[in-house]
Amino acid sequence: MDRKSLRADIVIIGGGTGGCAAALAAAKQGKQVIMTEETDWLGGQFTSQAVPADEHRWIEQFGCTASYREFRNRARDYYKRNFAMTPEAMRNERLNPGNGIVSRLCIDPRVALACFEEMLAPYIHSGRVQVLLNRRVVRAETSGDDVVSVTVSCLRTGEETVLTAPYFLDATECGDVLPLAGVEYVTGAESSDETGEPNALEGPAQPGDIQSITYCFAVDYREGEDHTIEKPRDYEFWREYQADFQPDKLLSWTSFASHQKGYSLFPEPGYFPLWDYRRIVDRTLFAEGVFDSDVTIVNWPQNDYWLGNIYEVSEDERERNLEQAKQLSLSLLYWLQTEAPRPDGGRGYPGIRLRKDVVGTEDGLAKYPYIRESRRIRAEFTVLEQHISPTTRGDQGAEKFPDSVGVGCYRIDLHPTTGGTVGLYIPSLPFQIPLGSLIPVRVNNLLPACKNIGVTHLTNGCYRLHPVEWNIGEAAGYLAAYCLERGVTPRQVRNQAELLADFQALLVREGIELDWPAITAV
Repeated sequence: MDRKSLRADIVIIGGGTGGCAAALAAAKQGKQVIMTEETDWLGGQFTSQAVPADEHRWIEQFGCTASYREFRNRARDYYKRNFAMTPEAMRNERLNPGNGIVSRLCIDPRVALACFEEMLAPYIHSGRVQVLLNRRVVRAETSGDDVVSVTVSCLRTGEETVLTAPYFLDATECGDVLPLAGVEYVTGAESSDETGEPNALEGPAQPGDIQSITYCFAVDYREGEDHTIEKPRDYEFWREYQADFQPDKLLSWTSFASHQKGYSLFPEPGYFPLWDYRRIVDRTLFAEGVFDSDVTIVNWPQNDYWLGNIYEVSEDERERNLEQAKQLSLSLLYWLQTEAPRPDGGRGYPGIRLRKDVVGTEDGLAKYPYIRESRRIRAEFTVLEQHISPTTRGDQGAEKFPDSVGVGCYRIDLHPTTGGTVGLYIPSLPFQIPLGSLIPVRVNNLLPACKNIGVTHLTNGCYRLHPVEWNIGEAAGYLAAYCLERGVTPRQVRNQAELLADFQALLVREGIELDWPAITAV
């Protein structure tokens, strides 16, 4: 088998949201970076997973890093530079091109990709950052408590590349480097006996109880036309499927939320309009004729897949579950086109058109499933529910972490799990990201840079969103660069007061907020 070797100061495995933020940080500090990515699109949640940003209500004022804010500003500028928009939209400093309910910035995945590529361009063109696309990690070599090399395989040619560096960052969506490098980690739901969390499992832990994944897709709507897809192979199964915890079939307009009558496709009084939920094009913001339809992303309760896992299982089982998740999403689309009840008493919306171009694939589904929960390192410090819950913290605010490397905010949001639980959606307090959660208990030179930090099944539910993942990756990138520059280890940075203060001062200079003003729970 062909094999070549490459070396850098820092190797980042995974070119998603956290990986790109890490690469930017390390490159800004003058370090040579190699970043690999399993798909052919950088950006992760924003791009290859086609998930519009989940953000907190204060995002326009504070609560994210300066580089994340730059990304958001570039996205708005991209639309204004490249699209004919209404005068009102052009003047709007807080333009939301999709006017989606989920976020103050709902954008096309291709726009997000362009912004990532623009931000990385100076470093890629200068050779400081080398990007290897379509690469999947296959093995790692270690010596004692250090990672020596990581090998990636090209998904198109099978060629293997051995990557060596003083520091490695695992920015994969599922924490794929951790088992290969022998890094201590956990998966699934912890026991309350272990964590003391009020909402943790009673009884033994369930490592296989992991949040559902989703294959997102984009659609527009062309009234009077018929864009019905071929009936999916597994449609009959999904048409009848109903989990024990569901009040109705999965493919229905029934909502779990007691305050809603249910879901609807388009706005109806009392119902939650799924069309507007993750809409990425509101055609009324653009000049006449630019778009003849809105475009929306389908990442809805009806296409969450929880019948199996895609890590900690055999390759055959992984592939089977990925295919079943795709079948579910295609079945949802077919149901929407042919059988979904309409307010006028009819059934189906054949004018719904799958927009394959938006996600860049032949089947019209995102290049990679939306991953809500990863393997998680056993860390020097693990964030628990009681650190961030208003139920346990009262009016004190979230736990203050003296080693903070950033901030985040989102409710504790768990979708249905592979263990058969309905999930959870409860308040949390605006929180900090402790440096201790980025440091493995034993391994010296590998850092998590995605959703694989020291959190639990529960706290992952609010540390997994776009701006938080970005902050985690950015902090990891700066940390690796800082350690290389000063000849120290991440553990020393956290545990020596002088080094910690110096590192935090660097983060602040680079536009990373370490604490919140006084605000409320969400």
